[in-house]
Amino acid sequence: MTGPPGRGKTHFLCALGRELVLRHGFKVSFTPTFKLVQQLLTAKKDLRLDGLLKKLDRFDAIILDDLGYVQQSREEMEVLFTFLAERYERRSVFISSNLVFSKWDQIFKDPMTTMAAVDRLVHHAIIVEFDGDTQRVPRQRDKGGS
Repeated sequence: MTGPPGRGKTHFLCALGRELVLRHGFKVSFTPTFKLVQQLLTAKKDLRLDGLLKKLDRFDAIILDDLGYVQQSREEMEVLFTFLAERYERRSVFISSNLVFSKWDQIFKDPMTTMAAVDRLVHHAIIVEFDGDTQRVPRQRDKGGS
């Protein structure tokens, strides 16, 4: 899910995750991307990254919210790429991002890693672009003030 802030990406992914759980019995995890990255980074430093990846593999789908909001270090980018590569063609990942793919070099820093990450993500993907007015700002009534 891509698009500017306030267009409903997170709301849509929450609703989709809820449907997958309630109607289809899937195991779904929702997390802000920065939290998952920090968990992965801590696990890597503690030499338990493989164990955490196996634990995350129990989920049929993982929803990563707000990918690209926080600039990440090279080490953070590497664990995020490892996570995405591990799930590739085996488990689902849903992502919301304000960045279009052409700007993902801001996330992954290295052009080759960016290309590899985007390639894996879009291979079997459905890409939904959210546009239009923000859902957070109240709509103005007609100029008469009614």
